[in-house]
Amino acid sequence: MKLSARIAAPVAALVLAGLTATACAPQTSDTSAKGDEKSGTLRVWLFQEVGNKPKEKVVDDAVAAFEKGHKGAKVEVEYIPVDTRAQRIKAAFNDPKSAPDLVEYGNSDTAGYVKDGGLADITEEFGAWEEAKDTDPIAKQSVTVGDKVYGAPFFVGVRALYYRTDVFKDLGIQPPKSQAELVSTAKKIHKAKPDLYGLAVGGAYTYGAMPFIWSHGGEIAGESGGTYKSAINSEKARKGIEAYTSLFGDDNCPAAKCASMGGNATVTAFASGKAAMAIGGDFSHAAVEAGSVKGKYAVVPLPGIAPDSIAPAFAGGNNIGVLKSSSHRTLAVDLMKSLTGKKTQAEMFDAMGFLPTYTDVLDNAAKKQPFVAPFVQTLGAGAKFVPASPAWGQIDASLVLPTMFQEIVSGRKDVAQASDDAAKKMDAAFTAAG
Repeated sequence: MKLSARIAAPVAALVLAGLTATACAPQTSDTSAKGDEKSGTLRVWLFQEVGNKPKEKVVDDAVAAFEKGHKGAKVEVEYIPVDTRAQRIKAAFNDPKSAPDLVEYGNSDTAGYVKDGGLADITEEFGAWEEAKDTDPIAKQSVTVGDKVYGAPFFVGVRALYYRTDVFKDLGIQPPKSQAELVSTAKKIHKAKPDLYGLAVGGAYTYGAMPFIWSHGGEIAGESGGTYKSAINSEKARKGIEAYTSLFGDDNCPAAKCASMGGNATVTAFASGKAAMAIGGDFSHAAVEAGSVKGKYAVVPLPGIAPDSIAPAFAGGNNIGVLKSSSHRTLAVDLMKSLTGKKTQAEMFDAMGFLPTYTDVLDNAAKKQPFVAPFVQTLGAGAKFVPASPAWGQIDASLVLPTMFQEIVSGRKDVAQASDDAAKKMDAAFTAAG
């Protein structure tokens, strides 16, 4: 069940994107720690999940094992909102006194955080770590900038199509095999069951929309000689935008309700029984299992244009890194190993559905749980990435693409005008980033 080598290159580029809202800000001053204390309290910041209790239990177990093996060391864990992570982590890079020793971060944030001078280079420790030798290449690339390693992979994430098996059986329909079928099936369901969104979509769900653009052969941006230029207004990209925005309306997901929804909101709509389909991640599994649709859903890869093809998905995932300012470097690295090691990743998969980053642990996970298969299939079909430019952080934080989608579904602008305007904003950011 090793992840396809075909996706290693895209993710290598992905991690260069540096998705911090402050990617264009000046680099922080040198906050390197002056000592390496072997006792005391270590502070950890992890992301708050939708349905966080299972994650907390796994983390508590890993922390307990660490404290048992490191006398005199204590660990304090704080769960922080994902939406405000950029500002908070950037502030921590600038203020060592308030900074944690360890932080969870998105793999597309790696290069930006390294550029900001916040993460410690742990190349030597990672190379000497026996378990790390089984890390899949896609995951190894997600903590690598240049030839240096700045953390350990925590999990890999990708999205696929969740659908209600009871609704499909009731209507006598099968899971869609192509993108055209996906659109027509969504509208057919909503017509038969007006109280349900056929497919829950969100105007602020960038990573749910990208597969539509990519499957039509469009790109977010193009690169030449290290310079990026927006491609969001190309003919192929516009076809994908049209396909995605066609799902907003009274025949599927009314714009008044769905234009403002992000990824979490669409998954919540599905989990609570308000949608027959949703584009969700392997990391959404626990939230769906905790919802009213438990036992009444299945997952298949999101279909592409051609029948039986798979739409390219964004390859995401999270890592855990040691801050350069930590005064407990040795302990922090050991705690990182405890939080990201094989035992913890296997338990985190059982608790949250997060895909492991070790080839052997992923193999075992896939054997234990059938729901993993469509996500591994999606990864193997060829994942895609955001532009590998520090400007992407500003583009993402400025909501350039969500604004474009919302302008279209509200009727304020047509696809051509909205995509042209988005392209201008993106190019201004690329130019400013140099």
